[in-house]
Amino acid sequence: MQTTTPRKLFIKSAIIIGIALLIFLFGLFPELVLDVYVKGFYPIISSVLRWVSSLFPFAVGDILYVILILYLLRLIVRFCWRLKKKGWQKTDKLTIPIYILNAFLILFISFKLLWGLNYSRPSITKQLNISDKKYDVKELVSLGNYFIDKLNKLQPQISSKLTYDINQLREKAVADYKDLVLKNPFFKYNVPSVKPVINGWLISKIGIEGYYNPLSGEANVNMKLPAWVLPFVTCHEISHQMGVAREDEANLVAYLVGINSKDVNFQYSVNYNMLRYILFEIRFKSPEDYLELKDKISPGVLANFKAENEFWAKYSGQMSNYMGIAFDKFLKLNNQKKGIKSYQNIVVWLWNIHKDELKKSESLKD
Repeated sequence: MQTTTPRKLFIKSAIIIGIALLIFLFGLFPELVLDVYVKGFYPIISSVLRWVSSLFPFAVGDILYVILILYLLRLIVRFCWRLKKKGWQKTDKLTIPIYILNAFLILFISFKLLWGLNYSRPSITKQLNISDKKYDVKELVSLGNYFIDKLNKLQPQISSKLTYDINQLREKAVADYKDLVLKNPFFKYNVPSVKPVINGWLISKIGIEGYYNPLSGEANVNMKLPAWVLPFVTCHEISHQMGVAREDEANLVAYLVGINSKDVNFQYSVNYNMLRYILFEIRFKSPEDYLELKDKISPGVLANFKAENEFWAKYSGQMSNYMGIAFDKFLKLNNQKKGIKSYQNIVVWLWNIHKDELKKSESLKD
């Protein structure tokens, strides 16, 4: 631990606290965050980070995480050694808590500036003109039928030997984003940097499909996942690179990109993942309808669900539960009051995207 006079330490701490407080207050004004950070500062810093990380074939952010952890461990070891050698000093009771507070605040400031302020932006559904009007159970079941029909038609077109490498995923996803930006500038995505995670076994053990690394600007994909899941995960993580921080909104962006893809495998992947959320919601709200809908799913789609469940069962463990709890707390601290449950918000938006089509289909039946 560095030797700093108490006066210099207090001045340094006051500056750090002041910066952290300003960032916190700035985050309370979503429209200001959108204009200044999302449309101004973030596109520049994220593009620079992606350009640098794209120069390396491996996940630079994973290495940076390891270096950061080792650095923190080194500080702890040095402090323990100093404590053993010199004993507890009178000033330690005051300075040590300040050192710890400063360290946490520096991490807070870095995270917010590199990416975290995106959590404070207004909902992207406003930018995309998507309503959040609630549905009833009947409408939810109608949505479930709609996605089951789509998947049953798409699944036979998927190769039984479907495989992807990271380059194929990146190229196809980037092409789909470029196609969609012609319809809406919101989907503009520059300087691609999509990497496989370094340790797929550990990430699978934790229960993670992919993640965005704010230290390097990389979108990291768990390549151990079943092939039909990978396109959706790739599009989801790219949306985080674009500044879409909230998980439910990243799901929405991935879906909109995937359904407009020229690649049937991408279409299947995003619809497959959306059906998971829809069925979960139906199972919770109407178990009887859930059982009826399940019988309508084709054997091929059911085989994919079974294979994916078997994949996660192979890696499941207590670590995944702990990480789930930690991630839930993280989301709640970043303006997602529902935590992990916020993932289910996608069902509301899917209903509003397709409700006119569904209502028209229902009227034709009548």
